[in-house]
Amino acid sequence: MDIWDYIIVGAGSAGSVLADRLSADGRMRVLVLEAGGSDRRPDVRVPIGYGLTFHDPSLNWRMQSEPDPELNDRRMYWPRGKVLGGSSAINAMVYARGLPGDYDDWAGAGNPGWGARDVAQVYARVERRIHADGTQTGDGPLWVSDRSPEFHPLGRHYLAAIRAAGLTEGDTVTGEGAGPYCTTTRKGWRHSAADAFLRPAMTRPNLRVITGAEVLGLTLDGRRATGIRYRRGGQVFSAACRGEVILSAGAVKSPQLLQLSGIGPGDLLRRMGLPVVLDAPGVGGALQDHLAVTYTFRCEEPTLNQIMGSRRGQVMAALRYALFRDGPFSLSVNQMGGLVRSRPDLTQADMQLYFNPLSYSTVYRDKRPLLRPDPWPGFILSFNPCRPTSRGRIDIASPDPTAQPAIRPNSLSTQGDVADMIAGGRLVARLMETAPLRTLATAAHGFSPVGQDDAAILADARARAGTVYHPCCTCRMAPQEAGGVVDPTLRVHGMEGLRVVDASIFPNITSANTNAPVIMAAMRAADLILAQA
Repeated sequence: MDIWDYIIVGAGSAGSVLADRLSADGRMRVLVLEAGGSDRRPDVRVPIGYGLTFHDPSLNWRMQSEPDPELNDRRMYWPRGKVLGGSSAINAMVYARGLPGDYDDWAGAGNPGWGARDVAQVYARVERRIHADGTQTGDGPLWVSDRSPEFHPLGRHYLAAIRAAGLTEGDTVTGEGAGPYCTTTRKGWRHSAADAFLRPAMTRPNLRVITGAEVLGLTLDGRRATGIRYRRGGQVFSAACRGEVILSAGAVKSPQLLQLSGIGPGDLLRRMGLPVVLDAPGVGGALQDHLAVTYTFRCEEPTLNQIMGSRRGQVMAALRYALFRDGPFSLSVNQMGGLVRSRPDLTQADMQLYFNPLSYSTVYRDKRPLLRPDPWPGFILSFNPCRPTSRGRIDIASPDPTAQPAIRPNSLSTQGDVADMIAGGRLVARLMETAPLRTLATAAHGFSPVGQDDAAILADARARAGTVYHPCCTCRMAPQEAGGVVDPTLRVHGMEGLRVVDASIFPNITSANTNAPVIMAAMRAADLILAQA
């Protein structure tokens, strides 16, 4: 049996970075296990294919939460990438670091080396910024592209409304301000973590990537991780490790794998009939996510609905993409947005906005959900509070490794989160009452916060709010006595030869989209691992 220096579980945003960095010098033998398959398919590579991958079981774990009490006991759909590149291969491609204060909070939670100044240096090594005029800043492997010259002209109304409301414009990648979103695209193609990091490394003889490998659990010698058990093609295999096992399976799967291996809340493991290797109540706890409310409006001007909702429009857009690699097929539907303050007296942004020149509804074809543009001109304006304080849990519901764990988001369980949800609705109402959007919109399609009281805004949020797919913090980086699961070098407290590197290690959720922080955290983790090797 082969013995590896590092075994990485998951070839997603974090695992791709680790695979590249840990195998770079050719000395270490690195094995990557990925449950999904290849990302070399059009619905992944073409940016607009996001709408097709959203419910595709061949690319997506398609998880569901438990009923959420403060959201009228609704279950939420949780897409998670099951493919090389992980969720970076199926997401909406928005790239945003969040606010510097997010990372100072990480350091303040007992994690030296993770403050704003520390991570800014890591981000600089990750990014290759392609600006709207085609100039470039940085030479990192990940392309972060400003495609705003190609955006739908409807966005000018959003920016005018931002100015009319007295909100700040700015760079949506590095911090506070509204404007065009930058995306992980390269020359018209999606540029996932697999594209940027994993694929260039796969030519190295010391790196092996096995797809279709569903990991069942760790192999342990006492409290030392010695390898992995996985199923592939109906057979169960083992892989041995003389160095470290690194879980990069994401905020849902990493705590699940720890618990299945006997590392987690002792009472839960005993109820499941599993041996308790390490009683670690923090494993699966402290779950955070961004919760958004979306408002849809009909409008006077044509929107992307008139292109993406008609056969002729789709054919013309596809032809343009085939010839020039630009146009709607090459872009994210999330074109504008940013981090803004809902009140001028705040010290930093508290809301993230999204403005899409497209509106859509969910339809079902052969029992498969699909997103279909509305037949009339429409746009979407939505928000999510940046830093919710509610904490949930993810725990195994069965000792069966193939069973989905119980996801309990515990949304809106604090008064602060309730107040933020109302403040977000009021902010959207304020924007809609500015002249640029008041004259653009002809009617609300469904609920609008304009003219509503707090109770109505909150009731609508409880009825319709949904995740924007940013789960994190379930293997939190913090001191053990503070309920942390991993230390500042991302080693699991109380274990040897075992680390976790993905969104689950966040001490608290960042203010914006979480893909960029995951990639940064993996780059930082690789530095730490190599320094200690």
